[in-house]
Amino acid sequence: MASAAKPLRILILGTGNMARTHAAAFLKIDGVELAAGVDRRAGVLAEFCDTYDIANRFETLEEALAWGGFDAAANVTPDAAHHPTTLALMHAGKHVLCEKPLATNAADAWEMTELARAKGLIGMVNLSYRNVAVLQKAAELVAEGAIGALRHFEASYLQSWLTQPAWGDWQTESQWLWRLSTAHGSKGVLGDVGIHILDFVTFAAGSPASELSCRLKTFDKAEGGRIGDYTLDANDSFTLQAELENGALGTVSATRFASGHHNDLRLRLYGTRSGLEVLFEKQTETLRICDGANLEAASWREVSVEPVPTVYERFAAAILSGAPADPDFDHGARLQVALDLAERSNAEGGRFLKV
Repeated sequence: MASAAKPLRILILGTGNMARTHAAAFLKIDGVELAAGVDRRAGVLAEFCDTYDIANRFETLEEALAWGGFDAAANVTPDAAHHPTTLALMHAGKHVLCEKPLATNAADAWEMTELARAKGLIGMVNLSYRNVAVLQKAAELVAEGAIGALRHFEASYLQSWLTQPAWGDWQTESQWLWRLSTAHGSKGVLGDVGIHILDFVTFAAGSPASELSCRLKTFDKAEGGRIGDYTLDANDSFTLQAELENGALGTVSATRFASGHHNDLRLRLYGTRSGLEVLFEKQTETLRICDGANLEAASWREVSVEPVPTVYERFAAAILSGAPADPDFDHGARLQVALDLAERSNAEGGRFLKV
């Protein structure tokens, strides 16, 4: 295990677009260095490592593990690869920050969680919207009782990359096409961003889901439902009803067809004393509250919020100083249980299921 006396050496597994976010964030943290990159795509690997001045480069994880000159890994592989690669890293005694979702099914997620616990390793899942300061503040206010007893919630994650080309042409670019194909490891919008908005709700509410009902929808997007090697069968939209363990009832939804929204998250929490509204739109954070004398007039005011440590900073701190590892693999596995049940509920006509 690394200590504060020497750098925490991070390996980046998978060097695509999201890996750049990881690399840039880790380079800002004192006591952390990027030790190596791993990717089977030699050209992508070389460009990434050149950009971030990473000397050690491997085309397979096996080669990197044989070398072993790192303390922890950022696992930025496609969803289906999270489980086997994380197991290999942890069997080798490496801490892991794994991209979401932790795995593509709950059984695999729990196996990863149990191995981290057995090995005494830090395992965290990159639920990147925990970096949104207004979400952290909302969770704090709920925990303090500022809204009273939570009764109702509404949450949505709105994307529109299937209706406009701001991020690229989904019909021709593999980085988007794979997200539309279950054969390429995609769990659709439910697995891709549903996990974020479920975390948004349960974290802010301070309570996991106890029961849920879900409907998934895949829309026709190409002739024959196929583009090249990609069968476009992954879900594009979902709506979900949920009851939380604290008794609150509400709705959660996400779509890739929300024209007018690039990548926006919304959460509204209504309690017996006040209401909260959490917005993350166009990279701008807003927290509003309606409370006290403002309730009668339904007048909302903004709450000022200070920045919070990023998940990358929390991962490093958990390894170097024993700070809390949050969100950890246990949390990621519990979210995966809810996602699995959402798929099962849809298959059973939207039936309510116990979590």
